Amino acid sequence: MIASALRARVADPARVRSEAGREELVAGYVSARLPGAGVLPDLDLSTLTDAAQEAAQSRIGAGSWSAWTDAARRVQWCSHPVRLRGSSVTVDTATGAVENFSSSNSGGDVRVPCGNRRADRCPACSRVYARDTFELIRTGLLGGKQVPEAVADNPLVFATLTAPSFGHVHGVRNGGQCRPRQDTETCPHGQVLSCHKIHHDGDDQVGSPLCWECYDWASAVVWQWHAPELWRRATIALRRALAGHLGVTGTGLRKIATVQYAKVAEFQARGLVHFHALIRLDGPDGPGSPAPADGLTLARLVEQAARGVQVEASPVDGTDVPRVLRFGVQLDARTVRTGRPGDLLDDVRCSDELHAGQVAGYLAKYATKSTSESGVPRPHHQRMAHECIDLSKRAMTSNPESPYFLLGKWARMLGFRGHFSTKSRAYSVTLGRLRAARRRFARLKAESERTGEPLDVANLEARLLADDDTTLVVSSSWEFVGSGWGSEGEKELADAAAARAREYAQYVAREVNEDR
Repeated sequence: MIASALRARVADPARVRSEAGREELVAGYVSARLPGAGVLPDLDLSTLTDAAQEAAQSRIGAGSWSAWTDAARRVQWCSHPVRLRGSSVTVDTATGAVENFSSSNSGGDVRVPCGNRRADRCPACSRVYARDTFELIRTGLLGGKQVPEAVADNPLVFATLTAPSFGHVHGVRNGGQCRPRQDTETCPHGQVLSCHKIHHDGDDQVGSPLCWECYDWASAVVWQWHAPELWRRATIALRRALAGHLGVTGTGLRKIATVQYAKVAEFQARGLVHFHALIRLDGPDGPGSPAPADGLTLARLVEQAARGVQVEASPVDGTDVPRVLRFGVQLDARTVRTGRPGDLLDDVRCSDELHAGQVAGYLAKYATKSTSESGVPRPHHQRMAHECIDLSKRAMTSNPESPYFLLGKWARMLGFRGHFSTKSRAYSVTLGRLRAARRRFARLKAESERTGEPLDVANLEARLLADDDTTLVVSSSWEFVGSGWGSEGEKELADAAAARAREYAQYVAREVNEDR
C-alpha cells in the first residue's frame, strides 16, 4: 500500500531504482527505525511535498539513502543539525587506552542535534527537551532518580502568575463573544471598545489590542524585561512570609523548612509571559523531610507574596517615565497536596486528586512553546519586537550604560530574557544530570553492540545518574561548519520521521496506560 502510494505521487517512477529502493524508503522514513512501529497505521506517502519526494528519489537514486537515514537517526531526526569539523582524542586513565576520532576519517562533517527547545523550530529536539523537563518536574512530585520518594507526601502548590493589562485586547471568552457591549463607547482615537466576534485559538486577532494607539507597548516590553526579577523577588517574599508565619527569622527558617520550586514561562497570545510554578515545602533535612506547614497555608502565603512584590523600573530615556511593575490581578495559587495524611477537606482551592503526570506534562508542554505555534509571528508580536528595537536605540542614545540597550538583542523573544524552565537547587534531578545519563547510556549501548555482549541492566538507572567518576579524559578541537540539511526536502523528511517517532511514543504511552 505504501509503495503504491509512492508510485502514485512520483511523476517519474523510473527515477526510483527498484522495488528494493522503495522498501528502503519505507523502512527508513515511515518507521524511523523504531522497534514495533509496524503496529501503527501505514503512513500516506502521497502527503509528502514535491521537495521531500525529490530528496528521497535523489538519495535512493544515488545509493546514499541508507547513509542519510543513518546520519538522520544519529541526530534523532533533528530539523537543523549543526555540522562540525575537527577531531578528538579520548584517553582512559585507568587502562591507558587511547581512541582517536577525526571527522575527515568518518565520511565528512559530524552532525550533532541543534538542541532547540522550541517545537516550531525543531520538533525532534523540542521533544527531548520536553521529556527532560517532564522527568525533572515529575521527580520533584513523586521522587525517583535519586530524589527520595517521601517528597510525594510534602505540601505542594501549583501557582500561576500572570502579566498585568496594558490595554484592551481581543480574546477567546469561553466560546462567547470577545467584548460584547451594547453602547458605542470609543477610545480617544475613535476606536470602538467592543467586539462581538467569537474568536478561536488560531485567530491572529486574538491577543491584539482593540486600539493599537491606546495600547501601552513600551510598558508591556519593559514589564517583560523585568519579569524574571519579579519572579526572583516573589520567591524571596515567600520565604519571608513563611518565616513570619512560623515565627522565626529569615536565617532561622533554614533550620525548620526549605522552599523548592520548578517554574516554566509560557507565552500568551498577547505576547507576554505567564509563570507556572510547582512550589513544594520541605523540612530542614531537604526533600522528603516533614514540613512545618500544610499546603493550604503554603498556597495562601504564595498568593500573598506574589501580590505584594514590585519592581521600580527606571525610565528608558529622558522622555520616558519611571514605572512600578507588578504581577497581574489574575493570580492563582492552588493546593495540589495538603501534606496532611488522610486530609479530605472539601476546599475549592485544593486539588489533591490532580495526577502528578498531568501536572508534569502540562508544564513540559509550555516549556517548548514559542510566541506562535505556527512559527509565524502575529502582527502584534511583530509590533512588540519593533518596540524592543526602538527602546534599545533610545536607551543607547540617552545612556550607553542603560540595561535597556540590550532589548534589541531580545526582540525575537519580545523582550523576555529569562530561562523558560528553572528550578531551585534541591527540587529534583537536574537537566545536566539527565543529559549526562543519556550520554552514558549511549556509550554503554555502543559498547554492547560492538562487543556483542548484552547490556547489563542491573541498577542501570543508579549507574547512569551516579556522580561522574569516569576515568575518561577527552581532548578535542572542533569548528563550526554550518547547520541544516542539504535541502528543504531532506529537512521535511527528517521532520516527518520525527513526527512518526512521536506517534510511536504516544502509542506506547497509551498501551502502558491501558495495562495499568
